[in-house]
Amino acid sequence: MLLATVTAMAQGPVAPDASKLKLASANVLVLDAAANRPIYAKAANEVTPIASLTKLMTAIVALDAGQPLDESIAIDMDDFDYLKGSRSRLRMGAELSRREMLQLALMASENRAASSLARHYPGGVPAFVVAMNAKARTLGMTRTHFSDPTGLSAQNVSTARDLATLVGAAAQYPLIREFSTTQSHYVEVQSTGQLIGFNNTNALVKNTDWDIQVSKTGFIREAGKCLVMMATISSRPVVIVLLDSLGRYTRIGDAVRVKYWLETGESMPVRTAKASKAVKSSPKGKPGVKGTLSPKLAQNAGPSAKTGKARRA
Repeated sequence: MLLATVTAMAQGPVAPDASKLKLASANVLVLDAAANRPIYAKAANEVTPIASLTKLMTAIVALDAGQPLDESIAIDMDDFDYLKGSRSRLRMGAELSRREMLQLALMASENRAASSLARHYPGGVPAFVVAMNAKARTLGMTRTHFSDPTGLSAQNVSTARDLATLVGAAAQYPLIREFSTTQSHYVEVQSTGQLIGFNNTNALVKNTDWDIQVSKTGFIREAGKCLVMMATISSRPVVIVLLDSLGRYTRIGDAVRVKYWLETGESMPVRTAKASKAVKSSPKGKPGVKGTLSPKLAQNAGPSAKTGKARRA
């Protein structure tokens, strides 16, 4: 049985009773970002695949390179996913600015956009991956390894503790904060003039009860559903890392439970709701997050939820 531990927060209130926080995610770290101290940890040092959480490091390396953000770059066959067969609406030859590729990689977890950023890096993808691992070492992420810039490879691995460090580093970049928390965005493909709407993969960025500064989701079969965030809760910056969540809504439900626990010190009350009421589609022809979780169901989402193959991380 995995052991959950709690440490008192430096320069802050005493942490709530850990026995009142029941989470379904396999690997968890809740960190007081101001004091850099854990509030709650569950298998936080266990190495596990991290899927598209990788794209936070992709964004850091792309921004550190200092390449022109307004430069147009294109999608090529080398950006196609032949490993997992994930879908994308960025067709062969689609041209966007580096800035928009970065935004789609963070906000919509666009794999082809992330791949294109790496491919247009000096030295191409191999040099980009070397830079990702070098940055991880610089940040002290000693149990982290990157194999590709998208997170589609199960060889991209880390721990909840290392990922909390990554979230803290990502929060230092204004564009990462902005792009990772944007609700939805239209892009105009320069080669065709086509307008395409994209949505944030984290429905919580639309929830006015949350004040989120950094967000990233991830999913591949080997990693399960994953979510990392930095959010202000009870007037303090908190990093939440949730890895290997099996159910469709588990990562969102766990995040809501963490917030409630930090705010009240109590377990979230159990409420019942039908899964059929959970998904609300956006109005036709308008950008907006599909699959937005209703607040009531978010409180209940847990290990009993099951999911099939995901199309988006």
